[in-house]
Amino acid sequence: MSKVSPWDEILVPGSDFNVKQIAGKMAVPCYWGRDPSGACLFIMELKGDLFAEFQKNNVRVNGLGVELRQNSSILRLILSLEKRADRDIFEGLCRSLANALEVANDSASSMAVAFAHLRRWKAFMAGRKQLMSAEEIRGLFAELCFLRELIQHLGADEALKAWMGPERSHQDFIFGNTAVEIKSLSGAERNSVRISSEDQLESLNEHLFLRTYKLSNLPDASSAQSLNQIILCIQEVLDSAEAIEAFDSKLAEHFYTPHPEYDDPMFVVSVVKSYRVDGDFPRLIRSKTPTSINKISYDINLESISIFECDKLWEGE
Repeated sequence: MSKVSPWDEILVPGSDFNVKQIAGKMAVPCYWGRDPSGACLFIMELKGDLFAEFQKNNVRVNGLGVELRQNSSILRLILSLEKRADRDIFEGLCRSLANALEVANDSASSMAVAFAHLRRWKAFMAGRKQLMSAEEIRGLFAELCFLRELIQHLGADEALKAWMGPERSHQDFIFGNTAVEIKSLSGAERNSVRISSEDQLESLNEHLFLRTYKLSNLPDASSAQSLNQIILCIQEVLDSAEAIEAFDSKLAEHFYTPHPEYDDPMFVVSVVKSYRVDGDFPRLIRSKTPTSINKISYDINLESISIFECDKLWEGE
């Protein structure tokens, strides 16, 4: 993410807007802009009669102005930032939106993508103001590693349906008759993973797997990626506005929004392992827990479950 704000290069106008076009292959022209008050703007130029769709889908977001403005033959969707202190987060939102707009086909689908991003912003601002913790960043990065693999296996739409939100399922991914729980380990961690509840390793699905990703912070490695970068890479392979919107919605459920702080750490996936959870796999599960016990969390030593390791997660489907 750029350390120099694009709005720094735009003079404050005496009237109307000063703008700078954003490079890219968007279906509609997009611009960084400033208005006479000095506010930072993101402007999309649209075609057609979209006022009814705007009224139907418009999202009210604290800290942002959202308006559809007709000027002669030019229709503009204008996002304006109210608080300069949030400029870095707003820039991340705008850059992510510009990237997502490359899969839109026309003005209507471009506006739909914009509203999807605004809903993500709203969920983030309403749900939590502070940044994600280091553990949360690592956990989301690991889930995105698996999502990227699942997209290749199932296609974008089915993979995104399989990705469960943090509160909607006991496992991170469910597809077909398979459930997968994702765990991350830092490069310096001991060889164990934390199971946070008695439900996490119990599933009604026929096949249940534990997938672990060991992540090392190696900023100088050529293959290293930040959380922001892996998200942009996934957005680039999504081939429809609907898929972009679904992806944005899932990110909002994890309270992610683009932020320069997520340019670090830079992860390299050093070890990936999969374990089949069945038979004598060591676990504490709800169906075998006394009803008087309400909450369980425990660590599993990975060396002790090596006999359950499997090469392929798709076997048995």
